Amino acid sequence: MTMPTGAVVLLHDRNYVTLFAARTLAMLAFAFAPVALAFGILDIPGGTEVMLSTVLAFQLTPAVIMMLFGGVVADRYSRSRLIALGETGVGLGWLAIGLLMFTEAPPLWAMCACAALTGVSGSLVYPALTGIIPDLVPAEHLTEANAYLQGANAFSRLIGVVAGGVTVAFLGGGLALVSASALYLASAALMLRLPKTSHTASRAESMLTQLRQGWGEFSSRQWLWVIVLAWGLMYAFFEATVGVLGPVIAKADLGGAIGWSIVLAGEAVGAITGMVVSMFWRPRHPIFVGCALSLLCGVPGLLLGCQFPLWSIAATAVAMGFGFQVFSVYWMTAMQLEVPPESLSRVASYDAFGSMLFGPLGLVLAGPASSAFGPHQTAIFCSVACVVILVGALTSKDVRTLAPYEKAVELA
Repeated sequence: MTMPTGAVVLLHDRNYVTLFAARTLAMLAFAFAPVALAFGILDIPGGTEVMLSTVLAFQLTPAVIMMLFGGVVADRYSRSRLIALGETGVGLGWLAIGLLMFTEAPPLWAMCACAALTGVSGSLVYPALTGIIPDLVPAEHLTEANAYLQGANAFSRLIGVVAGGVTVAFLGGGLALVSASALYLASAALMLRLPKTSHTASRAESMLTQLRQGWGEFSSRQWLWVIVLAWGLMYAFFEATVGVLGPVIAKADLGGAIGWSIVLAGEAVGAITGMVVSMFWRPRHPIFVGCALSLLCGVPGLLLGCQFPLWSIAATAVAMGFGFQVFSVYWMTAMQLEVPPESLSRVASYDAFGSMLFGPLGLVLAGPASSAFGPHQTAIFCSVACVVILVGALTSKDVRTLAPYEKAVELA
């Protein structure tokens, strides 16, 4: 098996390598933060799953609300500078929460305010990131470019969750969040080294007009809105499981932060494998294949709820990570090939907005549901719901038949 030509070309592209390095640092920080936040809050005197739900909801809700605005801005201005700005804000938010955790009883309102800062700042990153890749990479090399970035994300998560779990277990969540902040700020500094040039929409039109144009591009593609709708519904149950129920069950049954880090590390190992496979495997209908593989996401939560041993939960997390990674590479590539460059960030913002829309609801309800019905029973319910929703998405003919790689051949 030989490495695709595009994969070799990208390694000699200075701008792409800079982007790759920046995203690697950011995802390393991204892996530190959830473990540190979850177990840092649960270790606070009086810390509960309801408190964790509240802080996470304050992080995700502003991100959802601001996501569409982030897409419009990313189509009008320099995407590299917006990513740098967003990552700076995220880094400062985690730094503030980390410092609060060094106090004996950090006020909940202050942690929620800082979490909201990370959410608002993060809303600038995803739409701009989706758009900046085709700014830097020719159409025929987009799959390899996305695979490299997703692979770096997975590898960073693997290192980050292990290091984050160890740091939390021995030094506390505060220091882990301070470390995550430093990595985000380093990533932002690298993004400033990229050129300002990008495919931008006209600034003569109002943002509202451009938002409507983005909706037109988004709603005209059935495969796009069907998947986004399904992911939005699924994400509520998935966020509840990973953000709240998993850490709560891990604290009681799996040895705490280190046990949960092993599960997250398993997901990262699967994602690395998925990156390699997606670089070589070009199915004719990649969205169908990716969505079908994503059905594996329900298995780890089911085993978690049924109190299976740690090794089996981690093993199924590997399979889940593989499925999610293959889907992610194919999904980003399909959007970049099917959507006009000048509208891509806006369409990506609708993607992120819809996919995350119900996430805050899942986080808000996860804590009370865990208290009322038990974390194990709630995890089982959430896992089954994830699978049922994704099966529904596969009933769409457009999802099953989209063939974006044929367009890549035309553009080459």
